[in-house]
Amino acid sequence: MIQGEHRQTWAELYARSGQLANALAADGVGAQDHVAFLDKNGIEHFEVFFGAALLNAICVDVNWRLASPEVAYIVNDSEATVFVVGPDFVPLVEAIADQLTHVKRIVVIGSAGTSAVTSAGSDSRFDDYASWSSQFSTTDPGAVATAEDVAFQLYSSGTTGRPKGVMLTNSNFFGLLPLAKEMWELSPESVNLVAMPLFHIGGGGWAVAGMYEGATSVIMRELDPSVLVRMIGELGITHGFLVPVALQFMLMAPGVETMDFSSLQVLVYGASPISEEVLAKAVKVFGCKFWQAYGLTETTGAVVNLPPSDHDVNGLNRHRLRSCGVAGPGVELRIVDNDTMSDLSVGEVGEIWIRSQQVMKGYWNMPEETAKALTPDGWFKSGDAGYLDDHGYLFIHDRVKDMIVSGGENVYPAEVENVLMGHPAIADVAVIGVPHDKWGETAMAIVVRQAGVEVTEQEIIAYSRERLARFKCPTIVTWTDALPRNPTGKVLKKDLREPYWSGRERRVN
Repeated sequence: MIQGEHRQTWAELYARSGQLANALAADGVGAQDHVAFLDKNGIEHFEVFFGAALLNAICVDVNWRLASPEVAYIVNDSEATVFVVGPDFVPLVEAIADQLTHVKRIVVIGSAGTSAVTSAGSDSRFDDYASWSSQFSTTDPGAVATAEDVAFQLYSSGTTGRPKGVMLTNSNFFGLLPLAKEMWELSPESVNLVAMPLFHIGGGGWAVAGMYEGATSVIMRELDPSVLVRMIGELGITHGFLVPVALQFMLMAPGVETMDFSSLQVLVYGASPISEEVLAKAVKVFGCKFWQAYGLTETTGAVVNLPPSDHDVNGLNRHRLRSCGVAGPGVELRIVDNDTMSDLSVGEVGEIWIRSQQVMKGYWNMPEETAKALTPDGWFKSGDAGYLDDHGYLFIHDRVKDMIVSGGENVYPAEVENVLMGHPAIADVAVIGVPHDKWGETAMAIVVRQAGVEVTEQEIIAYSRERLARFKCPTIVTWTDALPRNPTGKVLKKDLREPYWSGRERRVN
């Protein structure tokens, strides 16, 4: 692993993981217990992740962008007894320390560790990461795990309702890991970019997939597009997973056209839509194979993939760029009418159901939510709306919950957004449903203008009416400097809708 000037070999990682395992065991952590981790990307994540695994314990990575009450909720909900914290988050943890109901030890990484222990005063739970772990043997404790034991617990983004702990098993991971070689061509000679947050499956899952093949991992603590475009050539990066907005910002980095990307072999992207313009430029500038991946935390990441052969922006199958590809190895897909629970025909929009070895065990301590999401025969209800074409390509329309019902007609915001993104004055856009006295709901477009380009509300509405049925078109356009997104690049529609639905019992009209 490479992080800045820090290099760690596999032997050193194994030794450090052994020390972490024995330190955790001394604090009473055993099989299927939880260890919480809160920090930006770093080598220490993997020491804790594999250290927990050596005990058959479960690592719970906490989203470091959360507010302190949200962090406290996840740590308490997971019943973690040991909480490992990065230097940037000591003030946050000190503020909630007395609210942590199960935590027996708080371990602080880096130079902040010593000062945190001092400032904690009477709270004897605080310890310095290096001194706490280095006193223990590097010996592997030799715990035995089963295929159905949980290996990693990630919390859903919480864009609706309270976060749910997604339990991913060893079996789930071994459904994903072979894809690293079979599709993405990772190998021991690869240099794999680990840039997305490790508390998401697109970060942690992608990193483990590369490690499974013995690839060197280049870890970015935080994604800085201008730094990344230089690092690719300097470190000979061959592979990486990025969200579309990261690709977009990399293409805007000064001097990107002259950077050395000759080492790149494969870039995988996903987690949010990408415009054809950004994709076409990325293919041209980076000059490597591109894969699109669709999946969810609950499916241990990618279950549907669009291969490089479908990334020809000038080819006969250009329309497939609007899809997210075809089912991966061992993956089954259904499109289901939620009213009748029957399968829909080719081209008809319904909820996407997925069955695969990669589908989660369930939601931690939420049997009712698990029962809603998983059928008795193993189908996972994704909450995404889409359709299959006659060649098996999956097209996403939207989240089921984001659907707008206007005058009795269903409107899928993603479809409207894809059309509006074709307008030369629009840099980014989100479409939401807002209350309407006559139609129940109507579509509102929240637009980020292209720099230096003027456009009016009526021009955008007229543009959409030329390309969509009128009931799908926005009747209101408002402006913003930037859309709120979560760390995986998804627009936070709940935040955008809230001002318009505040004070109402339901978020539908």
